[in-house]
Amino acid sequence: MKAFLGDDFLLTNSTAEHLFQNIMKKLPIFDYHCHLSPKEIYENHSFENIAQLWLAGDHYKWRAMRMHGVSERLITGEATDWEKFEAWAETVPHLIGNPLYHWTHMELKTYFGIDKRLSPKTAREIWLECNEKISTPDYKPRRFIEKSNVEFVGTTDDPTSMLEYHQLLKEDETFSVEVAPTFRPDGALFIERSSFHDWMSKLEDVSAIKISSLKELIKALKQRVDYFAKNGCLASDHDITQMNFKAFSENEVETIFQKRLIQGELTQEEIIGYRSYLLVELGKMYAEKNWVMQLHMGALRNNNTHMQKRIGADGGFDSIGDQLLAEGLSRFLDTLDSMGSLPKTVLYNLNPRDNYVIGTMIGNFFEEGVPGKVQFGSGWWFNDQLDGMTRQMKDLANLGILSHFIGMTTDSRSLLSYVRHDYFRRILCHLIGEWVESGQAPNDEEILHQMVENIGFHNAKNFFSVK
Repeated sequence: MKAFLGDDFLLTNSTAEHLFQNIMKKLPIFDYHCHLSPKEIYENHSFENIAQLWLAGDHYKWRAMRMHGVSERLITGEATDWEKFEAWAETVPHLIGNPLYHWTHMELKTYFGIDKRLSPKTAREIWLECNEKISTPDYKPRRFIEKSNVEFVGTTDDPTSMLEYHQLLKEDETFSVEVAPTFRPDGALFIERSSFHDWMSKLEDVSAIKISSLKELIKALKQRVDYFAKNGCLASDHDITQMNFKAFSENEVETIFQKRLIQGELTQEEIIGYRSYLLVELGKMYAEKNWVMQLHMGALRNNNTHMQKRIGADGGFDSIGDQLLAEGLSRFLDTLDSMGSLPKTVLYNLNPRDNYVIGTMIGNFFEEGVPGKVQFGSGWWFNDQLDGMTRQMKDLANLGILSHFIGMTTDSRSLLSYVRHDYFRRILCHLIGEWVESGQAPNDEEILHQMVENIGFHNAKNFFSVK
C-alpha cells in the first residue's frame, strides 16, 4: 500500500517516477493565466492567518462547503476567520475523491511542511502552526511565488486598468519574476449587461476619447491595446459563454451600438452580431501585437439568482453549460484566418463533451514555422482534476500533437495554487509512463526528456514569445 501523498504520488510505474523526479520536478513554472492581484504581489501583502490566505475568494472551497451543508455565515458571512477555518476542516474529511482533498494536503505539505490530514481533530493544531509561520516574512506573496519556482505570471486585467502595479513590479529590482498583464475586454463585449454604460464611461476616462460611435469604441480599445503592449502584455483573454457567430456589416453594428447607447433593449441576434464584429476587430489587434488570444468557452454563470444578489458574482454558483460551439468557433477563426489576422490562440472548453470538437478544430488553422498555432487549452475549472486533465491530454494526443501542448496554468486567485502544476506534471508523467510501460511508446530517453520538458515549460514560454 502506498503512503498518501508520498514521493510517488500518482506515479504508478518506474518510467513515470523517472520522468517526474529527474526532469519535470526541476522545471520552473510558466503560469501564463491566473487571477492573482498585482497589487497584492507588489505590496507583498501580509496575511493575518491561514483562513485569509486559504479561504477568502476561493469559490472552489465555498462550493464544497455549501454542498456539505455548511452555513453561509461560515463561508462568506460574518463568522470569525477561525470559525470559517474550522468549518473547512470539518468539510475536508468528506472530500476524498475530490481534487480539493489532494490540493488541500499538498498545499499544507508543500508550503507549511505539515503532513497531518486536516480534520476537526487536527484543525486547531494546524491553525496555530500555519499562523505562526504566516507571521514571518517567508510567507508573503512574493516568497510564495519564488518558492514555487515561478518564472512568469500572467494576470487578468480590465482594459480600463492603468497597470500601475505591473509598472511598479517591473521597476522593482528586488523581485525577479515577470508579472505581465492580460487584456480582458469583457466590459466591451457584453453589451447587454447593465454595467455596460458605466464601463464605457471608464473607458472614455482612461482613453480620453469620447465614445459616441462604433469607430470611436474601436479607437479607444486600440489605444488600450497599445497601452497594454507598452506595459508588457502578451495575451488577451475572453469569457465566451456561448460561441455564436454572425457576420454583420459595420453599418449594422453601428446601428446596434447606437441603440444600446440610448439604453435600448437588444435582440439576441443583435447581441451576437455586435459581439462577433467586436471579437474580429479585437482579434486583428492581437495579431498585430503578436499576442496570444485565449477563449474560455462554455461556462453557465450565476445560476443561483438569490445568492448572486446576496454575495455577488463569482461566488461559486457557476456550472458547465451545454451550448453548441463548433460552427460558431469555426466561423470566427476562419474569418480572422481569411484576413491573415488569426493570432496564436488557446481554446479552453468547460464541457468535456466538446473535447473532440476542440481537438479537431485546432488542426484546421496553422502557420508555417509556428508549432501548434491553435492550442487545445489544459483542463479548465471543473476539468482541472485527475480524470479531466488525463482525458484532455489523451484526446489531444489522439487528434493532434501532444508534444506541442503548452501545458498547465493555474487560472486561480490563490497563491498556494502552484501545487496544481505539480499535480498536472505528475498526471502527465503517469500518462506517458503508462504508454512506455505498455509498449505504446518507445523507452527513448532523448525523446521523452524533450517531450516532458517542452510540455512542462518550454512550449508555453515560446508560445507567449517570452525571451
